[in-house]
Order: sequence, then C-alpha cells, then structure tokens
Amino acid sequence: MASMANTAVFGSVFVDIKGFPFGEYHPKERNVGDVKIVHGGVCRNVAENLANVGSPVTLVTMFEPGGMGEDVRRRLAARGVDMKYAVTAEASMGMWLVVLDESGDVAGSISRQPDFSPMENLVDARGDEIVSECGAVVLEVDMRASIAEKVFALAEKHGKDVYVLVGNMSVILQRPELLSKVRLFILNENELGRLAERSVDPARPGEVMAVVREVAAQRRIREMIVTLGAHGAVYYDSETGESGHVPAERVRMVDSSGAGDAFFSGAVAARIDGKSLAEAARLGTRLAALTVQSEESNCPRLEGFLET
Repeated sequence: MASMANTAVFGSVFVDIKGFPFGEYHPKERNVGDVKIVHGGVCRNVAENLANVGSPVTLVTMFEPGGMGEDVRRRLAARGVDMKYAVTAEASMGMWLVVLDESGDVAGSISRQPDFSPMENLVDARGDEIVSECGAVVLEVDMRASIAEKVFALAEKHGKDVYVLVGNMSVILQRPELLSKVRLFILNENELGRLAERSVDPARPGEVMAVVREVAAQRRIREMIVTLGAHGAVYYDSETGESGHVPAERVRMVDSSGAGDAFFSGAVAARIDGKSLAEAARLGTRLAALTVQSEESNCPRLEGFLET
C-alpha cells in the first residue's frame, strides 16, 4: 500500500497551565492541589495526536524563541511531526490557564491569544507550496479571517479536503458559507445548538440527528459528526444518507481537556485513511476515551490504531 501524504495542520501553539485540586474544588476558596505546565493548543494537540496514531502530519505553526518554544518543538519532533514550515517569532504562542474540578471537568479558564501576523506572512509566502504537496488540510479557523480565506482558496485550487477546528463558534456564525467547503464538520451539541438557533438535548440522539439533517441541508454541509459527551456521538453524510449513533465508552476521567481534540483527531485520521464515516465516529470516540484518562492533553502513542 502506498504511504499517505502528510496532512497539513494550520494553527497555533499554546502552553497550558493546569490546576488539579486534591479534593473537592471550591471556586471562592483556596484549593490545595497540583499545578502542571503542558503543551497545548488545539492544532498542536491534533498534530501530535495524528502522529501518535500513525497518520503522517506537517504542522504549519509559529514558535516563540527561547526555552519554551524549543521544548514544544522538541516534543513534537520526537513524536514524528514534520515542522519544516514552522516559523519563529515573538509573541506567537498562546497561553491557556485552566482549573479542573475534582471530577476532571473544566471549572474556569482564561486564554491569551498569539499574534497571528507571522502565520499570515507564512501562508502568503509558502501557502501554495504547502497545500499543493499535502494530502489534506486541517485548519484552525479561529485565526484571522484573512488566513482562513487564503487557506480555503488554496485547498480549492489544489483539490484538497479541508477539516476545520472551531474553538469559537462566533467565527463560523459570522462566516457560515465556509461550511459548504468543509469535507467533515465535527462539533459538540452546544455548538450545534448555536448553529441551529435552538437547544439540543444530548440525551436524545434521535432528536439531535433530526437537527443535524436540517442544519446540513441549510448550510450545505457534506458530512457532520456531533459529539454528545456521555451520550456518545451521531454522524450524518448528506450525500449518501449514511447516519447513526455511537455510544460513549465508560472510563474513569482524569482530565476532560483535550477530549474534543482527540475525538477530532481520531475521526479525521480515519477519514483520511479511507474509513467510513461510522468508523470515523467510532475511532474518534475511542481516542477521546483514552485521552481523558490522562493528565496530558494528548492521546498516548498507539501503534496500529487505524488498523484495529
């Protein structure tokens, strides 16, 4: 079998500062616990996850000069992530401060965004080269709208599938026409509710599916997967009519952050590998379950994950 071309992941790198309470978390009191600094950022997470499951990946990103930037770069290189297009610039990495409660759920967070100017300059200078040689594109659309527009145009020019990561639904709500250009749109039930302008009950997958079909028709979305937390996920292909529900896996949760990135990574890796949408939803569910059992924001190294 011929080897897959690398997936080009366009996005930023974050450093996550995570607080874990030893007991019950009290938001207005002093909590004793542990604090860890881990590498994060949705696209950085996805790039590492893809490499960890054996899907070739090139990370198109920015690193700050100095120890932290080099530390992040070394870790990714050790996982096998190609970073030949990464640039180094001041103030180009973000930071996420998050506190987890006693069950591992996010209790509160603050995010500092990076300066995206170096990324836009990189896309202008080498975007055509990057997209022409990749197999597919993963794009963090929360960067500047002008960056997203340029990457979408290059993907259309070279006939490459685009998978988008959405951290802020306001971006998509402002530019819903972008959804018709996406191969597979993965979102959670809250994001679906905002897109559909109605509340969605994750405990009723059948009703969620009806909303998914309606939104896919209105927005001309080819494929959708909606994650429902403890209630699993639903998937829908508007071109073939394929649809279904995948139940969640019961595991002991340590840290829920990174679960969405892991689900996205497993599902996208499966689709790029030629697997069905149903299998993509199942593998996304499996990767998310493995990830929430760790204090890391990434899945573990998984040899043969796409072959199981």
